[in-house]
Amino acid sequence: MEPTPDNFIDCTGLLCPMPVVKTKRAIKKMEIDQILEMIATDPGVVPDMVAWEKQTRHEVLLSEEPEAGKFRFLIRKTH
Repeated sequence: MEPTPDNFIDCTGLLCPMPVVKTKRAIKKMEIDQILEMIATDPGVVPDMVAWEKQTRHEVLLSEEPEAGKFRFLIRKTH
């Protein structure tokens, strides 16, 4: 069962690095174990989020492309 997000950001139309920048800002304001849902349209966001997860050690629970050209992530704040 998919976790329910505690917060949501829409990065539709934003290009690299803005989806990662906005994700970083949103996560910073959240509590540990809360879930952030982020939507983006830049295909570069997929490798960017992989790198961001390794760098920050926050957990990307879900990375999907529910419709062509739209990318959805669920990210758990871990620290």
